[in-house]
Amino acid sequence: MMSKRFFTARAIVIHPALPKRNKKSARLKEELLKEAVGLALAINLQIVSSKIITLNIINSGTFLGKGIIEELKESILYNKINLIIINHPLTPIQQRNLEGSLSCKVIDRTALILEIFGKRAITREGSLQVELASLNYQKSRLVRSWTHLERQRGGYGFLGGPGERQIESDRRIISKRIIRISNELSGLKRMRALHRRSRRKSSFPIVVLVGYTNAGKSTLFNYLTKENSFSHDMLFSTLDPKMKKLKLPSGRQIILSDTVGFISDLPTHLIDAFQSTLEEILEADLIIHVRDCHHQETHNQKDDVEKVLQEIGFDNSKGIILDAMNKIDLFGSKAEPSNDRYSQSSMKNKIYLSAKSGEGCKKILLKIDDVLSEKDRSLVIKINNDDGKMLSWLHRNGNILSQNIDSKYVFLKLELSEENLGRLKIKAKGSKSVELLY
Repeated sequence: MMSKRFFTARAIVIHPALPKRNKKSARLKEELLKEAVGLALAINLQIVSSKIITLNIINSGTFLGKGIIEELKESILYNKINLIIINHPLTPIQQRNLEGSLSCKVIDRTALILEIFGKRAITREGSLQVELASLNYQKSRLVRSWTHLERQRGGYGFLGGPGERQIESDRRIISKRIIRISNELSGLKRMRALHRRSRRKSSFPIVVLVGYTNAGKSTLFNYLTKENSFSHDMLFSTLDPKMKKLKLPSGRQIILSDTVGFISDLPTHLIDAFQSTLEEILEADLIIHVRDCHHQETHNQKDDVEKVLQEIGFDNSKGIILDAMNKIDLFGSKAEPSNDRYSQSSMKNKIYLSAKSGEGCKKILLKIDDVLSEKDRSLVIKINNDDGKMLSWLHRNGNILSQNIDSKYVFLKLELSEENLGRLKIKAKGSKSVELLY
């Protein structure tokens, strides 16, 4: 896992405005700088200054031009800076050359996000996933990470060949560690798959919260489930997924899952490392996309989230997504903002709410109920009133519409999912106490 020696560093955050990139993205450079500062604050860095630097071209050797580097040198000396953060990926050569020119530690956006994830990981699986991403990142940067590249090992060359460089040994050590972590994660992945199958057998629908980092997923999860898990106004406050049973207004029970927040330009290393965790999203019966509707970049953040979902294999055309437009409390008396660029036809899958105050949260529960019941089958069942086990199963797994009881039988009108209807038919086959009347 990456070192945490930067947490008290005095830092400058730089966002490079690249004309070619800006043509492809509608993101505001001011907001991108603000986001980068937020990432740095998430690991308690002391931000001395932050600035946007316009780059017409990228210097292949140092990323930044000579004039900008000279300005930074002065600022570093005057403000006693010991960390420069570039809100853009850097090549190993660019990073090494910048550090040499500035006599100061330099990290890029990927390294900063890895540092945050390294601090946030709590579970064994989360820690391993972050370490795997960090090692893959470091492996490509040994050329700049070590000062003893030309140092020769001693001995007579019986092991590893004569004159083996230290860097080759370091790379081999990292490769072995990557293999060990990958094997352990494969075991945890199989265990996670078993847990998913177990949840499927319980017949509870799975509803997953996704969204841009700091959109309020954990706050909404806590409000709906009455949990007290950590949620804070900072980027990536949640890393390890959480799950809890939740009863909907109809009485139907679901499993609600909170996931790690997404972000623009999420490092590929992290997407690959967290693949097994993100697979929970692919197994969901319903996805709630929690959005910060007060943020002026909310539409671009939505695009970034959908991009990550596509990268992990989610099919937007087949999956069901509800937009939970969060933080309406920040609009004051204007509860539902009207500046929505999408058509009115998409409004049916949008619910405006405040996870902080609770306003609109009942609406999202009712909407979840409606969506999950769309494919339910309505039927009538006659059951011997002494078959408590079957009655209990139907109440747990179905939506009871009406119930009539006489001296011998219970007549239930209810809704069941196709999956649970299949289970009921198997249970009822050959049973003298259960009859499906339809």
